Amino acid sequence: MPRFFAALFLAAVSLGARERQPLPPGVPDTYVGHLAPEPKTLLLQKGDRYAICGDSITEQKMYSRLLEAYLAAARPDLAVECRQYGWSGETAAGFAGRMKNDVLRFQPTIASTCYGMNDFRYVPFEAAIGEDYRKNQTKVVQAFKSAGARVVLGSSGTIHSVPPWVKSAKGTWELLNLSLLQFRNIGIEIAEAEQVAFADVYWPMLAKGYESRAKFGDTFKLEGNDGVHPGWAGHVMMATAYLKALGLDGDLGTVEIDLPTGNVQAKNGQAATRLDYGTYTLRSERLPCAFEPGDVAKDNTLAAGLALSDFQNRFNRLTLKLVGVKGAQVKVSWGEQSKVFAVADLARGINLAAEFPQGPTKPAFDKIWKAVGEKQAYETKQIKTLFRSKEAKADLEAVVKASEVEHAKFVAALAAAYAPAETVLKFAEVK
Repeated sequence: MPRFFAALFLAAVSLGARERQPLPPGVPDTYVGHLAPEPKTLLLQKGDRYAICGDSITEQKMYSRLLEAYLAAARPDLAVECRQYGWSGETAAGFAGRMKNDVLRFQPTIASTCYGMNDFRYVPFEAAIGEDYRKNQTKVVQAFKSAGARVVLGSSGTIHSVPPWVKSAKGTWELLNLSLLQFRNIGIEIAEAEQVAFADVYWPMLAKGYESRAKFGDTFKLEGNDGVHPGWAGHVMMATAYLKALGLDGDLGTVEIDLPTGNVQAKNGQAATRLDYGTYTLRSERLPCAFEPGDVAKDNTLAAGLALSDFQNRFNRLTLKLVGVKGAQVKVSWGEQSKVFAVADLARGINLAAEFPQGPTKPAFDKIWKAVGEKQAYETKQIKTLFRSKEAKADLEAVVKASEVEHAKFVAALAAAYAPAETVLKFAEVK
């Protein structure tokens, strides 16, 4: 029996009594995955220092930027400070060797990892390579736990090519994808053994990869143009996997208005005040994420990722309820934009962030988005250039101290970028 199929047979045996992840439509039945654990509660705590760790896909600073911008805008009440530590070409073993110097010195209270893509060595699954990953990823988790940090162990995403830059790569992309699935399964086993959270990046990307190619054709590359490094669509998928694992419920607040009486109730980061009949000011402390419009059929757009991941409904819900209206329709204006809604839909509640994706809170979010991008760019420079400089070889602690003074400026700029947004809601019954 060829070594790859023998390894898969052993992996299948280990699945034996385990519950399996339900197979998405269109995905071949060769994909047999452990049932991923569901988050039980919010994992984040107020004032957390969150370390976002991984390989070149993390160093792209795309899903990490989405995570940090989301937390800064949508959940400022948690006051989470993020840092990204992505390093191109890295494995769990490589990270284990540098985490004390680069990460633990900053005393994270929570950390997420995203390894496996380089660990599987771009070959069909081999049990020995899988066990090497298990050993090193476990070492990483245990080091974080020993330092007092909670952990979210993330799987890699999927692959859709045999990367030409890896000269030792072999097999078809399908065999490589099945190999990565076994690394995902090992990740679940480690998370269970170490009693930490698990972010399932692989399975949603597997499902949506097949779905998007069936809908848009093979030119839609969820895994990116090179089949390994995703564009924006894939990175939104990744970010939603981590938001889910962190236990975030996506509730950005609710505003309920009784139009005839003018009574208003608001909660969870929202406040509203009546100015006149049908006109209200809305003060939002929890800001919805608002991105540039884009083509959902293009894999390099945020819009495609938002649609594939159902991001708006899962994690970006700013709910408006309007009651007491006797007519059939109401025109809702939020800032300069207007839409007409059925009264029944308004009574049930609409998601302002989804209905007005470039709504009047977008300028406030844009400031956060820019500040996060600049801050994370410096964090890559700090660990990859400054900490490895000739000055650092002579006196690392002096370099750390000086670079932290500079980093503090980016932290302050991000804090200054955030401000609650004040907007205007207007309602007019359609006759």
